[in-house]
Amino acid sequence: MNRTIKKVAVLGSGVMGSRIACHFANIGVQVLLLDIAPKELLPAEEAKGLKLDNPAVKNRIVNSSLQAAVAANPSPLYRKADAARIKTGNFDDNLKDIAGCDWTIEVVVERLDIKKSLFERVEQFRKPGTLITSNTSGIPIHMMTEGRSDDFKKYFCGTHFFNPPRYLKLLEIIPTPDTDQSVVDFLMHYGDLYLGKTTVLAKDTPAFIANRVGVFAIMDVVQVMSQLGLTVEEVDKLTGPVIGHAKSATFRTSDVVGLDTMINVANGLAQNLPNDEAKAVFQLPDFIKKMAENKWLGDKTAQGFYKKVKGAGGKSEIQALDLNTLEYKPSAKVKFATLEATKPIEKLADRFKVLAAGKDKAGDFYRKTFAGLFAYVSNRIPEITDSLYKIDDALRAGFGWDMGPFETWDALGVQKGLELAQAEGKTVAPWVEEMLAAGNAAFYKVSEQGVKQFYDIDSKSYKAIPGVENFIILDNLRATGKVLWKNAGASVLDMGDGILNVEFHSKMNALGSDVIQGLLKGVELAEKDFRGLVVGNDAPNFSAGANLGLVYMFALDQEYDELNLMIAQFQQAMMRMRYSSIPVVGAPHGLALGGGCELNLHCDRVVAAAETYMGLVEFGVGLIPGGGGSKEMTLRTAAKYEEGEPEYNLLRNTFMTISMAKVSTSAHEAFDLGFLRRGDEVVVNSNRVLAQAKAAAIELAEDGYTMPVQKTNIKVHGKGALGMFMTGVHAMKEGRYISDHDVKIANKLAYIMCGGDLSSPTEVSEQYLLDLEREAFLSLTGERKTLERIQSILTTGKPLRN
Repeated sequence: MNRTIKKVAVLGSGVMGSRIACHFANIGVQVLLLDIAPKELLPAEEAKGLKLDNPAVKNRIVNSSLQAAVAANPSPLYRKADAARIKTGNFDDNLKDIAGCDWTIEVVVERLDIKKSLFERVEQFRKPGTLITSNTSGIPIHMMTEGRSDDFKKYFCGTHFFNPPRYLKLLEIIPTPDTDQSVVDFLMHYGDLYLGKTTVLAKDTPAFIANRVGVFAIMDVVQVMSQLGLTVEEVDKLTGPVIGHAKSATFRTSDVVGLDTMINVANGLAQNLPNDEAKAVFQLPDFIKKMAENKWLGDKTAQGFYKKVKGAGGKSEIQALDLNTLEYKPSAKVKFATLEATKPIEKLADRFKVLAAGKDKAGDFYRKTFAGLFAYVSNRIPEITDSLYKIDDALRAGFGWDMGPFETWDALGVQKGLELAQAEGKTVAPWVEEMLAAGNAAFYKVSEQGVKQFYDIDSKSYKAIPGVENFIILDNLRATGKVLWKNAGASVLDMGDGILNVEFHSKMNALGSDVIQGLLKGVELAEKDFRGLVVGNDAPNFSAGANLGLVYMFALDQEYDELNLMIAQFQQAMMRMRYSSIPVVGAPHGLALGGGCELNLHCDRVVAAAETYMGLVEFGVGLIPGGGGSKEMTLRTAAKYEEGEPEYNLLRNTFMTISMAKVSTSAHEAFDLGFLRRGDEVVVNSNRVLAQAKAAAIELAEDGYTMPVQKTNIKVHGKGALGMFMTGVHAMKEGRYISDHDVKIANKLAYIMCGGDLSSPTEVSEQYLLDLEREAFLSLTGERKTLERIQSILTTGKPLRN
C-alpha cells in the first residue's frame, strides 16, 4: 500500500500529546488535536455567562494545553508559525473528524480502561485501513485491542515517543501479534525519514527497551551509591559527561523529570517482572519513599535531590540533599583521582578502561555499575529484543547516552567486562562466553566496505545493522583507510563517488589554523582529483566558532601584524570555499556559531540538520563577524533590494540580526534570519545529514557546476544609511540599553554594511567589504573592554557586559 501521511489526529493534549502534535506540525503535517470537554465551568467563565456547551468552554482544555506548549522554552516548534497547522477540538464534537485523518495517535492518561473506552469510540469514526497507534510507556500494547475489529487490530501498533518529542530522538515501535508487517515497516521508515527519529523495534514487554534498561541503570546506581556511601553530588559527577551521559547526570535529571515519574516506572517494573533476575534493584530505597511522602519531587515542587536557596547577601546557592539525614547542605565540590586521570583523554571510548581500573571509591563505583549493567543487558536478549544493537540505539536516543551499554562494554573489552561482572557476582548470559569462545572478541566491527556490523546471537555471525546504509559514519570511513590527509584539527576523507569530506576534530570544533589548513587542503585535493566537497562531522556540534584563545593571545601581546594575517587567512579560506572549481556543501548540525556560521554562509549549498542553532555571535565578545560574515550578510541583503521592500528596512533587519547576536532555534528559523537561503535544505534526522550533503554535492557536480565569479556590484548606501544607524545607536545608548563599548561595536558594523562614509549609494566589491571588515575586527581587538569580554568567555563560558 502506498501510504501517505497528510493529516494526523492526536487524542490527548497533555504534555506529550500537545508536543507530539507540534512535532508533526514541524514537518508540515496537518494535525487535529483533541481532548475531553470540561465538566465544570471556571469562575471566569461563569462571570461571562458562558455555558458548558459553549465552544470556548468545550475546547478550553485542549486550547490551554496547546498554548502552554507553544509558549514553552525550549520550544517544541521549529517556528512559532508552525502552530497554525494544528486545529483543536474536543472528543464530544470532533471525534468524528478523525475520519479524514491518515493516522490517529492516542496519548491519553496511562489507564488501560480509559484507553480501551476511547478506542471503542474511535472505531465508530476511523476510516478502515488508516493507522491507529498508542503512545504509552508501560501498558501492554496487545491488551488495548481486546474487543476491537480485525481491521483495527491489523493497523494498530504502539508508538512510544520520548519527551520532549522534538529533541529526544527515540521512537519505539511495538507491534502486537495482530499488527500487519507492512504497518511496522511503514512506521519504522516514517519515523526515521520524516520524524527524524531513531526508530527501534521493541517487543511488547514491560517498559519496552529504553525505560527497562535505563531505569534499571538508575536504580542500580542508587543501590551502589548506598553500598559505597556516596553523596548525591558525587554520583552526579561520576554519571555525567565523563561517561558520555548528560551533564544533569542521575539526580539532577530526576529533579527535572520528576521523582514521581521515576517512582511510577520503577514500581511498575517491580510489580510486572516476577522473573527478572535483578527485580530487587527496582525496589525503592527508604530515602526515596520518604522524599515522595514529603513531596520533594524535584523542580515541580521546588526541591528534590537539590534545592535552590538564598544565601548570604541574597545570592542564590544550590544545596544538595544528604541522604543519611534527609537535610539539605551546601553543594560540595567533588574530586576523585580516577576522574582526574581521565581529564587528558578526549575520546570517550578511551576513558572506560581508566575508570574501571581506578583504585579509589570512584573506581569501585564504576566496576560495580558496569558489572550490573553488562550482566543485565546480556540477559535481556531475547526477552525485550533479538538484537543487541537495538538496546544501544534505544539508550542513546532515549536517554541521551553517547555510547550504549554494548558499545561501552566493547570499549572496555568484552573479556574484561565479563571478568569484571563475574568478580562482582553478576551472572552474564551464556551467549557472551559462547561468542568469545568462537573467537569473536567484540559486539561490533566495521567490515572492509566500511559498514558497521553487530554480532547476531541466533546466527552466531556478524550482520550489517539495518538502515545504516542510509547514513555516512565518518568513524567507519576512518576504520577502512579513507583518510587522505589529516592534522591535529581536521581530516580530509574520501566519501566515495568523487566526493571528499573535511571533518573538524579540534576542541568544540573551533576554527583555528589547523582547521583552516584542512579546509584549504580539502578544496585543493577535490579540485585535483575529485568532483565535490562536503564540510561536516559526527561531533555533537558542527562548530562553536573561531579559536578565541588565539585571538586573545595575539591581542594581549599586541601582535597586531600576526592578528591581521590570521584574520586575512580566515577570510581567504572562506572565499576559497565560495570560489572553487568544485561545489562545496556545508553540513551543519547542533551549534554553528561565529566562524562556523560564516563557513556555511560561503558554501554553495547548505544541508542542515533541523536541530541546527546558527548565528553570528561575535558581538557578545566585543567583536564583529570578521571571517566574511559581515560582508556576506551585507551582500545577501543587497541581493534582496529588487524584491520591493524598502532597502533601509532590509539593511536594518540584517544589522539587528548581527548586533543582537541572534541565533536560530532551528534550521527553519535560520532561513528567517538570512543564514540559510533558497536552495539550502533541512534534514530532520541528523544521522542523514552527511549522506544528503554528499548527494547534494553530486547533484551540483552533475548539473555542470562552474566556479562563480566574485561580485563587484554590491550596492551599499554610504553616509545616508550610516547616519540612520548612528542615530539609532545613539538613542539606544541614551536610553541606557547599551554600553559605550556596544556603541563602538555597533558603529563599526554599520560602517561595514554601509560601505564606509561614501557620499552616495555605490556599488562595491566583496574584497572592498572584506577589507573594511578586517580593519574593524582588528581595531576592536585593541579595546580593553573587548579583551575583558573574551577573557570572560574563555574562563567562565559567559560573556561579560561592559
